[in-house]
Amino acid sequence: MKVRLWLSRLKPLSKEDRKLIASIQQIVGSRPFNLKPYKIATQHSSIAKSTVNGFKESNERLEFLGDAVLGLVVADFLFKKYPFKDEGFLTEIRSRIVSRDSLNSVARKIGVNHIIKFDARRKTPNSHKSIYGNTLEALIGAVYLDQGFNACQKFIVSKLLIEHYDIEEILSTTKNYKSKLIEWTQKNGKTISFEHLETKDKGHYKEFVMQVLIDDEPIAPGQGLSKKKAEQDASREACQKLEIE
Repeated sequence: MKVRLWLSRLKPLSKEDRKLIASIQQIVGSRPFNLKPYKIATQHSSIAKSTVNGFKESNERLEFLGDAVLGLVVADFLFKKYPFKDEGFLTEIRSRIVSRDSLNSVARKIGVNHIIKFDARRKTPNSHKSIYGNTLEALIGAVYLDQGFNACQKFIVSKLLIEHYDIEEILSTTKNYKSKLIEWTQKNGKTISFEHLETKDKGHYKEFVMQVLIDDEPIAPGQGLSKKKAEQDASREACQKLEIE
């Protein structure tokens, strides 16, 4: 097994592979052991080709895995950073950190936009405005598979959370997506309304689920510790879905 691994390292790498290795090393802070998961992580579904069994190999499965790992690491980080804060506080801050807006922004800052491969001519369900955040989650999944949980946790905490997130600023500022969405509907002659879907009893706090409707059509749900915050979250999701800047 060791001989086979050693021999595989002697195989000449393509120029494209060497470029990807250099990019991964710069972004993650360590050289990949196995390049395959990173190749998949940077391949968007818009260019995915079907395998022999008809399965399209894109970064969506890795995105699913990376999302779970990211959520766990961020939860652990916040749990230790704020030992006297309740679960409602921790839940809300985590949701802001892992929001699509935040991940898109961080992905661009660390250079993920330079390694993703996608068909710019095709529109996708995620939209090209979400593509970088999705790819960042896929990259996290690739690091987890290639280097294990501890290395992946180190990457998330040291290269993402500490370098690119100001937790105190997150606590004090929130974009008003609801106002942005209302402005868009008025400009386009549409009506907007919010519907209360449910209230989840979490023991020490309650979590509200609201849904935004445009022209009476459900657009996106949102969650929050109050109806107002849930409306903001639903508005944020709607802005992303409708590609409203």
